[in-house]
Amino acid sequence: MTSYSLEELAKRTGCQLVGNPKHCITGVADLESATPDDASFLTNPRYQGAMQRSHAGVVVVMEGTELPENKNFLLSRHPDATFQELIELYRTNRAPRSYFTGIHPTAVIHPTAKIGDGVTICPHVVIDGQAVIGNNSFIGAGTSIGADVTIGEECVLYQNVTIREGCTLGARVCIQPGAVIGSCGFGFTQDKQGRHSKLNQVGNCIIDDDVEIGANSTIDRARFKATRIGQGTKIDNLVQIAHGVVIGKHSLIIAQTGIAGSTQIGNHVILAGQVAVNGHIEIGDQVVVAARSGVSKSIKKPGRYAGVPVMELSEHNKNQVLLRNIDKLVEEVKQLKQELNKR
Repeated sequence: MTSYSLEELAKRTGCQLVGNPKHCITGVADLESATPDDASFLTNPRYQGAMQRSHAGVVVVMEGTELPENKNFLLSRHPDATFQELIELYRTNRAPRSYFTGIHPTAVIHPTAKIGDGVTICPHVVIDGQAVIGNNSFIGAGTSIGADVTIGEECVLYQNVTIREGCTLGARVCIQPGAVIGSCGFGFTQDKQGRHSKLNQVGNCIIDDDVEIGANSTIDRARFKATRIGQGTKIDNLVQIAHGVVIGKHSLIIAQTGIAGSTQIGNHVILAGQVAVNGHIEIGDQVVVAARSGVSKSIKKPGRYAGVPVMELSEHNKNQVLLRNIDKLVEEVKQLKQELNKR
């Protein structure tokens, strides 16, 4: 069993310790189930009561948090990140990414493909001609990598990922199972008889360094240029990004969001779950859009937005209060009309 004193944990995580430096911790747990041998954490003030009741041996909290007496705390600027360090420290028995190493004999690799050092290629992978796989990358079972694809160093592609021809991935890109990169954009022309003919999508996708793409998400190739996902951006499961979209650096695109073609999204943007974004518009830097909102026009001003169509969050919240009372307002208007008609 792995055991560290609080003094050791404070040094490892760079946190300030409040409490007994000799107390030992052997695991991690949530506030409700933690024992005196466990570390836990608090990031949401709503769980202050749970922290007060918790039997955790130490709780990781934000610097400046009001602390009860007779408990141990690690004060951190980033409690989530610090607690993740503790998880990694104690979860030494977790299953490996794969027990396969090297290139599995069932993989089909074109002779012109270039495979770097330390690459793992799992069973039934297909790698087409002129593809390049960077050093120490991992390619999960059943993954398909198209012709002329470039994958950078230390990338992780889990099972059944598809990277179509001509796409480029930077370093340390992580793609969860079932994601598709470089599928054709949804583009058709209609003739006089109402029949639809496909527009060939001859561009590609460029995924920059340190991007993560969630399970079963799809990123379409551009019609003639590039669909691009900027450095450090994280995309959740079941997200659709259409052809020609450009997303900046360190943005968060959350589950079931759909972004229509040729839209430009800035840096440090958050699109919450089920946000719908119209095509050919711009969303500037530092914009946060609340869940289930619809963005039909460009947003240039940083801030928080919500609604269909979106408006500034403060305005949206005021409108929601009015809507909750609309039945009373309607009754009042009816009464006023009746009184006016009597005069």
